Amino acid sequence: EKYADELHASEPLIHELKVESSRLKHSKSSTFNMQFSTLKLLQARHPLLDSETVVPIDVDPREGTRAIVITGPNTGGKTVSLKTVGLLVVMAQSGLHISAQSGSELPFFKSVYADIGDEQSIEQSLSTFSGHITNIIRILKVIDHRSLVVFDELGSGTDPQEGAAIARAILSHLLETGCMTLVATHYPELKSFAHSTEGVVNASLEFDIKTLRPTYKLTIGLPGRSNALAIAQKLGLPQAIIESAKAEINPLDLRADKLLDDIRKERNRTSREREKLEKQRTRLEAQNADLEKRLEKIEDERRETLAKARAEGELEVAILKRNLDSLKAQLKKAGQPLQAIKAIEDKMEKVEEKVEQPVERQMSKVEGQTGTLKLGEKVTVSTLNAEGVVTALGESDAEVQIGTIRVRAKLSDLIRRGGEASSESKKVESGKKPAPASTVNRPSSASPGMEVDLRGLMSEDALDKMERYLEQAYLAGLPWVRIIHGKGTGKLRQAVRDALRGHAYVKSFEEGGHTEGGEGVTVAKLNAS
Repeated sequence: EKYADELHASEPLIHELKVESSRLKHSKSSTFNMQFSTLKLLQARHPLLDSETVVPIDVDPREGTRAIVITGPNTGGKTVSLKTVGLLVVMAQSGLHISAQSGSELPFFKSVYADIGDEQSIEQSLSTFSGHITNIIRILKVIDHRSLVVFDELGSGTDPQEGAAIARAILSHLLETGCMTLVATHYPELKSFAHSTEGVVNASLEFDIKTLRPTYKLTIGLPGRSNALAIAQKLGLPQAIIESAKAEINPLDLRADKLLDDIRKERNRTSREREKLEKQRTRLEAQNADLEKRLEKIEDERRETLAKARAEGELEVAILKRNLDSLKAQLKKAGQPLQAIKAIEDKMEKVEEKVEQPVERQMSKVEGQTGTLKLGEKVTVSTLNAEGVVTALGESDAEVQIGTIRVRAKLSDLIRRGGEASSESKKVESGKKPAPASTVNRPSSASPGMEVDLRGLMSEDALDKMERYLEQAYLAGLPWVRIIHGKGTGKLRQAVRDALRGHAYVKSFEEGGHTEGGEGVTVAKLNAS
């Protein structure tokens, strides 16, 4: 009682805070647009129904639609669909987030009117039909092109023929007004009207004949079916009565129902195929991302290898400089001519120019390659971005000497450096001995190729073959190799990887990528020889 007056004065503020608190509690993170002409609801749910059990609906008619006519069985969800759209519109215009998926769009309506439910009144002596008509008359007096109008069972509660005629006339008037209209009905005449009238689209709620239960799924573009004969037949009504009833129905109506059923089945099949293709697209995108990541890793390793080779070249240049300085001092003391020094200086400058070239990213397309390669010809191995001399030729590949390293590469990966053979080749062909290089030579070995195939061998034989191959690859200076063991039971793969683990020639190893053979291949990175 002490604070009664203060509490009473604060009541409006408390009420406002309660409303805002309810809005905040209901709101969820979602994005939707409020345009003046677009009605698009994705996975929309009635905000007061259990979100775990309610079936969401999609309302996305074609552009220019001003009226949606919803048909379907009783208790099939027509009224809930109408209420869902109407409530979400009012919620959005009240500043509330709506219970629909991101990407939904709503027009901004000036007013929203609805006639839903049985308006029968004993006190006012109004029948169901009269109650609906009274509401409709009041609505028609105040609507304009910025209104949303929702009518449930338009024209019901009276003679079906007259009710259908009234419903069609009211719908035509609403179209002339330009407002957005949603109508639920059982009348076949309104289905035909929606099909043949511009700006009006049919919609239906599906019914599962097998379970005799509605699915509550809204389909835009197809009218609903009553399914009365199918339900009666499913429940056990004698076939003779079913056939007699069919005889009373216009054959064109029966054929139309059959066509609608076929269209619905084809539409469902197409929807399933679309979902399947969407999953495949998502999987391919993931594989493509993985492949790009793998290629990026290979490119980084390539650049790392070339950077290491450049560092080794810089070391050789330093040794050359030191030797040159020592040689200069000795020749000056002996009083000998300096032509030998000049030759060494020229060679050192060439080595420096080559070492100082930047390590650039691999180009995706290699140009050049005309005519037939010759032994001794200078080429660039595009996959390594390194120059070398052809020392052996095969049908589809060639062996290239790159410094002290010999590698085998595809002909398509070789870029010609010019039409002439190297000076070393000319000297050999003319019978002259090549001049010794002023570098520290390391023993070289013929390249055994970038991969070895162990498939079909017993584990012991396979490991012996792999050991010989690794030794040759190490001596040839290969940076990495592919070991093909296949998938099978996995025993050979395990034996190979156990042998590689801690191997003197192997720096690291990993499973091959998607384009390299996956589980059937192990890629081993070798130590520098």
